[in-house]
Amino acid sequence: MTPTRISRRSFVNVAVSGTAALAATAVLPVQRASAALPVPLPPLDSAALQAAIDDLEHPPSTAARLRVGGTGGHWRGTSGVADIRTRRPVSADDRVRIGSITKVFVATVVLQLVAERRVALDAPVRHVLPGLLPARFAAVTLTHLLNHTSGLPDHVGIPDPHTAEEVFRHRFDHWTPREWVATATHGPLKFAPGTRQEYRGINYVLAALIIERLTGRSYGEAVAARILRPLGLARTVVPGDDPRIHGRHVHGYLTMADGSLRDITTYDQSSSRGEGDMISTTRDLDRMLSALFSGELLPPELLRLMFTLPPDEVRMLDGSPARYSTGLQQATVNGVTLWGKTGETYGYKNAAFSTRDQQRRFVLAYHPTTARDGGESRMIARVADLLTT
Repeated sequence: MTPTRISRRSFVNVAVSGTAALAATAVLPVQRASAALPVPLPPLDSAALQAAIDDLEHPPSTAARLRVGGTGGHWRGTSGVADIRTRRPVSADDRVRIGSITKVFVATVVLQLVAERRVALDAPVRHVLPGLLPARFAAVTLTHLLNHTSGLPDHVGIPDPHTAEEVFRHRFDHWTPREWVATATHGPLKFAPGTRQEYRGINYVLAALIIERLTGRSYGEAVAARILRPLGLARTVVPGDDPRIHGRHVHGYLTMADGSLRDITTYDQSSSRGEGDMISTTRDLDRMLSALFSGELLPPELLRLMFTLPPDEVRMLDGSPARYSTGLQQATVNGVTLWGKTGETYGYKNAAFSTRDQQRRFVLAYHPTTARDGGESRMIARVADLLTT
């Protein structure tokens, strides 16, 4: 897909890849080491942080929230409105669609099941989900799904909207998990599993199905039982087939051809099931990061996988170093290594990252309204820069 297209697949598969995951700048070389020496962090500049999220023109956005935590200091800020019709100011506890940050929750539950010896990381996916993948995909294992080294083919026969108007025409398209998986099983594998890395949402659609196969409940129920309720994440939900966001939330908008903003908050999430469909708040995401990095959710040997990149010889398709671990992604800003995840859907963009030692965590949620033009990550860029220099 070209980077100017507005499809949600473009958002997910391009925006979170490479340095654009945190910023559309060249300050984010990927470090290969899973544990870097501590880097002194700057004191928090409250005025500069507020100015960074108050700039709702770069990119054009309707609102922003930033939550900074960790031993290096705390800061909270909001900007803009949750609803352009009522002009209600955005609040820190408003719900948003978190896009691919969903993958952090799914990976955590899968690793919990590994810890319980209910599945092995080297288990072939075809053995765990019989009848779903063709025999030629026999080499794809659970590990390959979780760290995006599966080599699964591109989707075939799915909508690829090029304009906001086309997005709205497809907003209520509904897919069953089996139907969606079938669109990504045509043809041969793109590469031998484990030899390359390509960020793909379908990997986590399959991971969520594995959770369901092993637990006998929906992946959302498993996430709720294993993470949401134990951590008290009362405002985080897995919506299932419900296209709406309930309770206080921020609306998402897209700019139409005539320049007007149209509300895209309500739409079918079935194609993102398990890889980008969850709803949360900046407060809940900060709590999730803190609990995960502190070892509250996983034993040390499995938590370590979330901070371990594939071997050096495994490269992204463009030849750059691999940057996705099991459930997380790594980026380095001004010499500070961050681990976490970005997430993006129409009208919603998020970043949740922390240093490994939790000196500095941050969760940023904001609401771009324009088609992808290469500049929609600018708010993440300036926030990340302020928090590391």
